[in-house]
Parts: sequence; C-alpha cells; structure tokens
Amino acid sequence: MIKITSRLQKIRCKLNENEIDAFLVSQPENRYYLSGFDGSAGFLLITQEESVLATDFRYTEQAKGQAPDYEILQIKGEIAEWLPGLVTDLKLKSLGFEAGNLTFALYQKISEALNKTQPHFKLMSLNGLVESLRAIKEAGEIELIKKAVKIADAALGYIEEIIHAGMIEKDLAWEVEKFLRENGSDGMPFDIIVASGPNAALPHAKPSAHAINAGEPVIVDLGARVGAYTSDMTRTFCVGRRDKTFDKIYKIVLDAQQEAMDKMKFEMTGGEVDSLARKVIEQAGYGEAFGHGLGHGVGLATHEQPRLGPGSTDKIVNGIVFTVEPGIYLSGWGGVRIEDVALMENDKISVISKARK
Repeated sequence: MIKITSRLQKIRCKLNENEIDAFLVSQPENRYYLSGFDGSAGFLLITQEESVLATDFRYTEQAKGQAPDYEILQIKGEIAEWLPGLVTDLKLKSLGFEAGNLTFALYQKISEALNKTQPHFKLMSLNGLVESLRAIKEAGEIELIKKAVKIADAALGYIEEIIHAGMIEKDLAWEVEKFLRENGSDGMPFDIIVASGPNAALPHAKPSAHAINAGEPVIVDLGARVGAYTSDMTRTFCVGRRDKTFDKIYKIVLDAQQEAMDKMKFEMTGGEVDSLARKVIEQAGYGEAFGHGLGHGVGLATHEQPRLGPGSTDKIVNGIVFTVEPGIYLSGWGGVRIEDVALMENDKISVISKARK
C-alpha cells in the first residue's frame, strides 16, 4: 500500500527546488510516511542518490523489515555525535531539516558539530515539506481512513445504546474506548473527550467524575486508528427531555455545518470554507462562542494539513480528507459540537462519516 519510491521521488524534486543536498527527517509521522518504519526513534537522511534510516540497537531489525528502500545505520549517542560522520561520508555541503520538530537546543548542537568538520556547511529549514505531500491522500490511505471512520461511526451508535442519566463521564469514556479497541481500532489516536453539562463548554475537556444529568448536553469526541491512519468525529447527546436552549443551539450548529458542506467548492481556501459556517453562527448571535477553526486535515495525525480556519490559505483540493466541526460553547451551560469527516474527490465533497445526528 505504501508507495515509498514515488514519495522519495517527490522529496528529491523538492531538494532540487530548494538547491539543497539532503533532507533530515525527524518528525515521527513524516518518518513513517517516507519509509514505512513505525519505531519510536530514528532519523531519515535523504539525498538524490541515498536514503538512510538511522536508528539505535532496539529498532535495527525492525527497520530492516519495514524499510527495505533504506540503508539501515545503527547509531549510538545523540545525533550531534554521529551525523557529522555521515555527512562527511556522503560528501554533503548542505542539509535541510524540520524546524517544526527539532528543538532549538538540538539545532544548536547539530550546527556546532557540523561546523567543526565543515566550517561553511549550510543548514536550511524545510518545515512543512512532507506535510504538504501528506495532505493529499493516495487511494490506499483513503481506504484506511474510511475503515477508521466506520469504527468510529459504530462507536457513536453504541453510545446511544448505553448512555444514561447518572453515568460518570470517565465510565462512558472507558466503555467507548473498549468498544473501539474490540471492534478493530489499533489503539487510540487521541484521548476520548466526554464532557457533560457545564464541562461541555470546554472544547477539549477531559472526562471527569461528573455524573451526566438528564437534559444537559454531552459532547463526545472520539476516533479510531487503522493501519496508522485515524478518524476524528464528534456528536452531542442529550439524555432525557431536551430544553429549548439545547434545541436552539444544536440547530444553529447543525445548520452551520450543513451550510459549509453544501457551499464549499473545489479549490476554496480553508478560510473561505470556515467563513461559510462562521457566518451562520455569527448571524445567530453566537459568533464569540465559536472560538476554534471549522476543521483540519485527518490522516497519519489527527490534526494535519489543511487547516480550515480564519485566514487559512490552505486549499481544499482532490484527495484532501478533513473534518467539519462547528461548535458553540456557553459558560455555565455547556456546548454543542458536531464533527464529521469529509473527502474532496472529483471536485466535490463526499461526507465519509455516517453516524446519526
């Protein structure tokens, strides 16, 4: 499924464009995307001719099996101790790195170590280079995301069966996690959010010992992981009779989501799509209560390119998989968020998630 050769070719084209000899990859999802290696430690060094995966003793055998396109280099110590030797062996004069993942302290150590062996060595930030490639999904990636979405859909249906007044938020979160794992999720892509009553006013609340009361909003945000790819979905529940406030806020959020889905078009920017939903919420008088972006890309990471939010210039093009998740959060009362996963294909939006709203 993983098309490593074609991905490496794209990276090498980027090296030519940036007039750089090699690219050092340290970000875990990017490392997996470009090699197939899913160990928790290691670096890729990619040149026009070579592809090296450097990792320690714990992962060398794993790397040989998972990354056949790479020469495996067993390393010891910090990167500043072994990278200069590798750079010298490959006769490199310049190196791109991921500034978004490398700490400033580590950058300083690498820079100092390289300049000792090559005084005029050039280090260049190539941040976002791999992420822009990851944003457009291949057919195999889309299929894995769809499987992850299907599991999440089922989990949301399961919640409708088991949720009840008096249930503790933490207990519901645990029941959902068990369901996800037992129905095919390869671990949790993120901690499940269960937030009821006033807690639902916190967009990223953690499950607490609060007991769910009848008539109050209950936000549940969950995802599944299949073959390293994730889903991310949210529904807002209410146990027992809903009040007028719940019905009003829920309708506004649902209308905002539908407006964005109905009117977004191929090659719109993330900012333009966000404004479609935001306008609905603002016109209803709750603009200040929608404090986050409309959505984000989904793939190897739960949050990746593109960003759907105010000012975003990321374009919604074919192959992009993303969330649409407007919300309204009212202090002291709670909140409502509805989140679905969508795909842009054949210049049209296709909603992948099917859980009842």
